[in-house]
Amino acid sequence: MTAAGRVLILGGAGFIGYHLACRLADEGARAITLVDNLSRGRIDDDLSALLERPGLELRRADLTDPTAWTDLAAAWDQVYMLAAVVGVRNVVTDPSRVIDVNTRAVLNLVDWLTPQAGTVFFASTSEAYAGAVNGTLPVPTPEDVPLSIGAIENPRFAYAASKILGEAAVIHGARARRVPYIVGRFHNVYGPRMGFDHVVPELSVRALAREDPFKVYGLEQRRAFCYVTDAVEAMTRLMATPKAAGQIVNIGNDAEEVSIDRLVDIVLRLAEFAPAIERRPAPAGSPSRRCPDIGRLRALTGFAPKIDLASGVRQTFAWYRDHSAAGRSAR
Repeated sequence: MTAAGRVLILGGAGFIGYHLACRLADEGARAITLVDNLSRGRIDDDLSALLERPGLELRRADLTDPTAWTDLAAAWDQVYMLAAVVGVRNVVTDPSRVIDVNTRAVLNLVDWLTPQAGTVFFASTSEAYAGAVNGTLPVPTPEDVPLSIGAIENPRFAYAASKILGEAAVIHGARARRVPYIVGRFHNVYGPRMGFDHVVPELSVRALAREDPFKVYGLEQRRAFCYVTDAVEAMTRLMATPKAAGQIVNIGNDAEEVSIDRLVDIVLRLAEFAPAIERRPAPAGSPSRRCPDIGRLRALTGFAPKIDLASGVRQTFAWYRDHSAAGRSAR
């Protein structure tokens, strides 16, 4: 795969942004600029080590402020829009902020776009499909499923609404400005340094803390989890594939759809812990199954997931075990 030239990663200090920057640096990208407001974290040891690599820089900026974009006027080969307020806790406690920040940032991105921006990747989410529940959603889920919002008053759907609007803004804005774009819908991406609002790190941290009884929500639900290095490989393959321009593409792992019960078993075995399980109902609006159809991704790029669930959870658990104190400030 040809190395990227000048790359701009918006939200670059975050979970996927960090791992993407590592991958691009390993592949020999000429210059990588990370932009982040560090609102959910800090410059931890992992990020500090990354920033020591040649050609990498971090700019601290608030992307909801239109003036912050004036310093980003140089030409780029690739632009990744990953900046957003994410996480169940943020969505439930302050849904209006999620809508405000995510919408302002993406609208500023669209206003900033020129043909010199290169190809733009917009990070969307499987939550965009969450409105089509109650048996109406095909699983595995293809990209052409009509998007909808369920109970609009449910805070859970604030994030989905912001991403659906973001997709529309990027698609129509990029077309109007003649900028190539790709929309990637991430499905349950997980891995080291992702914060604590995802089920894998949350279970890991609580198992390490020896919570007993061990609370689990929606044990019967099923998910297909994608390890972060696989997700990053899918992104870089799409950005290197001219035919991917103008496409909406699911990014995930369709090889292992597992129950939350099975995930809990893997984590507890790694923790060498056997607590009593306290079953709790799934959150309102949470789909019973989620698994992507990644046929479009395969056809465009030849992508195939490499990391199985047991291996990915083992690596993630080990990171949280080793960062159990400091990790709470990272995302």
